[in-house]
Amino acid sequence: QVKSPNIDRLARSGVRFDRAYCQFPLCSPSRTSILTGLRPDTTQVYDLQKHFRSVIPDVVTLPQMFMRNGYFAARVGKIYHYGNPGQIGTPGLDDAPSWNVALNPRGRDKDEEDKLTNHTPKRGLGSALVFMKAEGTDEEQTDGKVATEVIRLLESNKDKPFFIAAGFYRPHCPYIAPKKYFDLYPMEKITMAQGSFPEALAAPKPSLASVAPWPWFGTTETQSREAKQAYYATISFVDAQVGRLLDALDRLKLAEKTIVVFWSDHGYHEGEHGLWMKQSLWEGSARAPLLIHAPGAKGNGGFSPRTVEFVDIFPTLADLAGLTPPKNLAGASLRPLLESPAAPWTKPAFTQVWRGSYPGHTVRTERWRYTEWDNGRQGAQLFDMASDPQELHDLAAEPAHAGTVKQLKSLVAKNWANEYRPSGGKGGKQAAKKEK
Repeated sequence: QVKSPNIDRLARSGVRFDRAYCQFPLCSPSRTSILTGLRPDTTQVYDLQKHFRSVIPDVVTLPQMFMRNGYFAARVGKIYHYGNPGQIGTPGLDDAPSWNVALNPRGRDKDEEDKLTNHTPKRGLGSALVFMKAEGTDEEQTDGKVATEVIRLLESNKDKPFFIAAGFYRPHCPYIAPKKYFDLYPMEKITMAQGSFPEALAAPKPSLASVAPWPWFGTTETQSREAKQAYYATISFVDAQVGRLLDALDRLKLAEKTIVVFWSDHGYHEGEHGLWMKQSLWEGSARAPLLIHAPGAKGNGGFSPRTVEFVDIFPTLADLAGLTPPKNLAGASLRPLLESPAAPWTKPAFTQVWRGSYPGHTVRTERWRYTEWDNGRQGAQLFDMASDPQELHDLAAEPAHAGTVKQLKSLVAKNWANEYRPSGGKGGKQAAKKEK
């Protein structure tokens, strides 16, 4: 339903990973994990305030690795965490040692927040069902400015090795895009999940705790449909900015010597299970987009059904560039899947959240998703993703699947064997704070 011709174009030129998973479905923990190549229990970032260098001050980040090998490294916009929209135009929670140049555009979307429609006014703008059909051009919006600045960096650095990160703010709420993108999605074609969500009502309470009040933050179906229309509009708006970058690569004759990685820091609920947004351990929150165009890779134009993690991005880029990464990275290079997308791959994906003083952990294999809360004390869930991709039938308590539960539980225990616990649950509580 969503129109994204430029992202589709990138997918056709690279490998689309249909089963890619973030390590923590919240902006800062996820971005920190991607850019350090380490899991959240190593970085100890579970919230939107803590900086990883307070825990691991000497860590070498992904862009730092390239800088140390003679690359020009730059970012424009949100790569490390920014409070969105509160910190637009500022460095946010950036990491200065990671970049030669860091730019923080600010557009009219930030300046016109008084024009927003907010269906959840008790929530901060960064975690609300809030939107605006904006006046003006793409280039006046913050993300339009991000694309413009990235293109300038490409033009001025096209003859040297570069690592340039384009950090778009949308489709994060508030959902702001020029009116023409809303017109792509007539309201009569926008629907919400129907029914009383029996699978959610039967689920462990922590699995729904990311949305309060549940369901849909207390909005009506019409209000949620309006928010969904706006969410789709912002995706198409960002897609147009991606297109501007791809066009620049073509114009500058960089397309066939530039690795392009397209990713989002987490997935996003659109009403299923009565949920909106992120911070759950259901598939919709843990699974996220990942496209990699590696010039000359034999798998380009294909899709990989293998289960991969975002901690795999760091070692993949090091491998493709012929660089030596830090020795303690948590992931593995995806290069075999870039050459042959359906090649054997047995590594599972792990995602976690915090609920106050206790964690939630989930493991995703090719067939199964197993989740447990507080090491099982607050409940567990098991879904056969092959036959039940919408996660409607929890099999965790069925005797026939006791062996599967035992096997997957051991994977969870092994991955989080040396788990760090925030003192008094502080990290988990902060992670649930609204983005300003």
